[in-house]
Amino acid sequence: MAVFNLKINGRAYRADVDPDTPLLWVLRDSFGLVGTKYGCGIAQCGACTVHVDGEATRSCVLPVSAVATAKITTIEGLSPTGDHPVQRAWNEIDVPQCGYCQAGQIMTAAALLKRNPTPSQADIDATMSGNICRCGTYHRIREAVSVAARMTPTVKTKK
Repeated sequence: MAVFNLKINGRAYRADVDPDTPLLWVLRDSFGLVGTKYGCGIAQCGACTVHVDGEATRSCVLPVSAVATAKITTIEGLSPTGDHPVQRAWNEIDVPQCGYCQAGQIMTAAALLKRNPTPSQADIDATMSGNICRCGTYHRIREAVSVAARMTPTVKTKK
């Protein structure tokens, strides 16, 4: 066992866990942040996606010891009021059916838009293809990411 002081959703958390414990289980079992879901356990489905230092990361295989100094964001911390452009687009397009994969889908889409605020359909497809939706709402997911991109302000740079 070891003590880890983690920064999650802008707050400090302390966990006394085995260093090899996957971040997913620390989030869910130690801190009650249950928006991040367990899907496959082998980093293939995307249900467990969180942001680690701004990058979409599969938390089911990531040992907590690897993120001891990182800034972690879960679906609960993406937007305290639920008004992130991706969340708003998800609601507008009515993406979810069962909803199980949605947190991971939203976190993946938000990371995409942060690094590429104007993605092409090919960019969206390439990024989102790593997330599985058992209900098959891929066409609505693609549409929602496009809508969110139009909602996301782009940063203008001086020339």
